[in-house]
Amino acid sequence: MAVIGIAAATLGAAPSARAGVSFSPCASDPSFSCAKVAVPLDRAGAVRGTLSLWVERRARTGSGARARSAVIALAGGPGQAATPLAGAFAKAMAPALGTRDLVVFDQRGTGRSHPLSCRALRSSPALEQVGVNTVGPLVARCARQLGPARGAYTSLESANDIEALRRTLGYEKLVLYGTSYGTKVALEYAERYPQHVEALVLDSVVPTNGPEPFELSSVRALRPVLGDLCAGGVCDHITSDPFGDIARLAAQLARHPLRGWVFDGYGHRHLSELRESDLLGVLEAGDLNPALRALLPAAVQSALRGEPDPLLRLNLLSEGLTPNLPVPAQVHVEAGEEEGDALFVATSCEERPFPWSRSAPVAAHRSEALAALDALTPAELYPFNRQTTWEASVVPLCVDWPVVSPAPTASGALPNVPTLVLSGAGDLRTPTSNAEWVTARIPDAQLLVVPHTGHSVLGSDLSNCSSDAVKAFFAGTRVRPCRPGTDYFAPTPVTPTRLRYVPPVRGMAARAGRTLTVVLDTLIDLERQVIGAVLQAEQQLPSGSSFGGLHGGYARLSSRAVRMSRFSFIPGVQLDGTLPTLGASARRITVRVDGWAAARGTVTLTHRRALGVLGGRRFDVSIAAAHISAAAPGTGTWPAGAWPPAGAWPPAGAWPPVARPSSFGRRPR
Repeated sequence: MAVIGIAAATLGAAPSARAGVSFSPCASDPSFSCAKVAVPLDRAGAVRGTLSLWVERRARTGSGARARSAVIALAGGPGQAATPLAGAFAKAMAPALGTRDLVVFDQRGTGRSHPLSCRALRSSPALEQVGVNTVGPLVARCARQLGPARGAYTSLESANDIEALRRTLGYEKLVLYGTSYGTKVALEYAERYPQHVEALVLDSVVPTNGPEPFELSSVRALRPVLGDLCAGGVCDHITSDPFGDIARLAAQLARHPLRGWVFDGYGHRHLSELRESDLLGVLEAGDLNPALRALLPAAVQSALRGEPDPLLRLNLLSEGLTPNLPVPAQVHVEAGEEEGDALFVATSCEERPFPWSRSAPVAAHRSEALAALDALTPAELYPFNRQTTWEASVVPLCVDWPVVSPAPTASGALPNVPTLVLSGAGDLRTPTSNAEWVTARIPDAQLLVVPHTGHSVLGSDLSNCSSDAVKAFFAGTRVRPCRPGTDYFAPTPVTPTRLRYVPPVRGMAARAGRTLTVVLDTLIDLERQVIGAVLQAEQQLPSGSSFGGLHGGYARLSSRAVRMSRFSFIPGVQLDGTLPTLGASARRITVRVDGWAAARGTVTLTHRRALGVLGGRRFDVSIAAAHISAAAPGTGTWPAGAWPPAGAWPPAGAWPPVARPSSFGRRPR
């Protein structure tokens, strides 16, 4: 099998005209040209009509004749529009674009390609009250509102749309680049139109015959994912058995939920609880958010020791309930989810392999699914139980959905073309076993597993390993395995529960030295909460966002500062003060320290030193003298850099190209 560089040189001549399509510069980015391409709504003929696909194309960067092939970039979901990510796709696939065009389109039902919507999923009260026992009827109502056309929003139809684009735009061959659910569409096209596939780049693989009904591959991946997180002994200060910790806590949660107190962004205390299904949700949220992954082992260990608050706070962060946002920002976020929900349920419920007969009446679906679940052994579900497996799957979502599309056909042979498969070693959502299965079906495919990386590798890999692999792949050279590297989000230690458990700064009186350590711990903890929330939202937090302290108070962000009010990380130690968010490493930060356990006073921090008065005594010490309990030994704060991260995380743009968890389905692709 020829490598990609040779394959690109052997293409035959492409048609000389792109008939029937008029491109014009895109308003959002003039380097792209925009057009609409009409395709049949339902190629099976059950529903008449057409729909228009919104297409954006960047012409090849080289000079000379028109490109004979194109890179087709496919986003995740189902339900995510691709064209808002066009610039990010261009950057990720830059090594392929010297001789090829880049074509990005919103798949049918998304973005500007006739976004799918139903009234049942536009009702905010209905969405807020939806639960595992009520989601099925709500989704069934959506199916009735969509009518027979709902059967036309499948991966197969999207693959047929790609072929229509290829013919209409005049390309002989396509390089298919898919991320997450986009890999399923890419593979669907490759199975049905192998003669037109030049190469495949598959990032975070969803196979065409998947996902499994109860997604047991994700459960099986839990142990190796935790092993990747704790590789090199970075969890030794937390636990010797992170998987065992999860199993023990899951067993406890199966008997009764974890309850404790959390503080909102106004400093108000609320009773909170966490169930076994919530624990699995936090684990899955770590696929897309390395900050959540890093906080989890210590939070679980705290819960096992009888201190639930860190894990309860982490659960709220994973669900997007932390921080408190200004009202206009919350309304904007919620409004953007409706159309993706409709497309997600339509595609998922029409084509996933569910544990019931497609010809059976809808009324029989639930009993058949529960029988299939009961047939699974406890070992297959471990460390979770049947109820959690049921609740975490999309089975309850689709159990009342009346299917109208034909049954998906069996997977066909894949073309033996140059193929690069990328998988994150920390990915539960699309585990490496999926990537291995697809790689085995293509004789010359190359698989790259990236350490310390979760879902959507090219969007979340903080090393250069995956981007270097793309360069090598399109240069026609072998892809090299990733070298063991730094985990920029190293696991954090267990949170101290009392001031007396905190190590004092050398050269200071015990209470004052411990108080200074807590001041540093508190600032780092706030930094990590901000980073986690920014990554969870995939955008900068709006001015006015506020975080509750672990043990009280709050911190509120503005465009240039963070204001703390009685903000507490350790019981009995409270901080007040204003921290600049820009250029903090070159500034002096002064906070006032109070609380029943603290050595009261003020602390001023420079880049290297801490000085001030605590407990009536002056001090001036090197920050390096403090053993900061909230920093992993030998790793410092994460990511490396000065407080705070507001201008740096994440990079500009709504990346990675994978749909965020919505009100429906614990594991959207």
